Amino acid sequence: MESKVSEGLNVTLTIRLLMHGKEVGSIIGKKGETVKKMREESGARINISEGNCPERIVTITGPTDAIFKAFAMIAYKFEEDIINSMSNSPATSKPPVTLRLVVPASQCGSLIGKGGSKIKEIRESTGAQVQVAGDMLPNSTERAVTISGTPDAIIQCVRQICVVMLESPPKGATIPYRPKPASTPVIFAGGQVRADPLAASTANLSLLLQPPPLPAYTIQGQYAIPHPDLTKLHQLAMQQTPFPPLGQTNPAFPGLDASPPASTHELTIPNDLIGCIIGRQGTKINEIRQMSGAQIKIANATEGSSERQITITGTPANISLAQYLINARLTSEVTGMGAL
Repeated sequence: MESKVSEGLNVTLTIRLLMHGKEVGSIIGKKGETVKKMREESGARINISEGNCPERIVTITGPTDAIFKAFAMIAYKFEEDIINSMSNSPATSKPPVTLRLVVPASQCGSLIGKGGSKIKEIRESTGAQVQVAGDMLPNSTERAVTISGTPDAIIQCVRQICVVMLESPPKGATIPYRPKPASTPVIFAGGQVRADPLAASTANLSLLLQPPPLPAYTIQGQYAIPHPDLTKLHQLAMQQTPFPPLGQTNPAFPGLDASPPASTHELTIPNDLIGCIIGRQGTKINEIRQMSGAQIKIANATEGSSERQITITGTPANISLAQYLINARLTSEVTGMGAL
């Protein structure tokens, strides 16, 4: 184990961490003193993403030994914060230090190992809790890997994760996760656009048509997911068939039916890829139906055929969105990211 790490000591690695604003504040310190000290003492480059976002990305780059030093300093700083916050609270048991790494999804398979063997080995040998998120972070091909435990357990755990990442480089292009600011327009499954959850009007539709296009979000469960590509899809859809906000009839387009006519689009998908679109117990296909607002039917397998027919019915906007989501699933499967 140790020899593998030391062999890679002159290899430059980049590790990305996802942090909340409060955690970032703790790392930066007063007038940037804490992060300056961390950079100087570890020898690693530590960059913090800009932006008024609830989440920020902290990128640590350098030889592996410099990365371990930087991680040690961050872990001990977080532990210090926990101890300080406990002195003002009645809690008696000390919560563990928790760090969230952002790892290309194509490397997560190696990190989990066959049947979970590798992640189990890392947990047992370091004493840290390690969890790999099942879904990719919004609009990216990266997943969150959450590590929690004592600072020492976390440092050992990061060492082992570095070894796995050095042995199994990412496959294909990685689309990095970029946290988005919270205040941008929201697109609901039916295709309506709201600048905020309470006010909706046709004026908001024009927001998306003015350059530069604003990042858009789709609502899935409780979360807003950024999808810059959706903005383009909805612009196209709006040019073809104007739709009124929130399903009301719109006097600006007299003579036009309130809802655009439904049309049908057919796709054929190879049998061996249909599973990634359907998902476990139909979860993925239901998600696509919900997000796109389209009806999606998958024909039964026919004997002797290596393909399955998918029929998508809905407005042009719904169909475009359903196709986009299906293609995204296929791409992630083909590039080895949907394997888990």
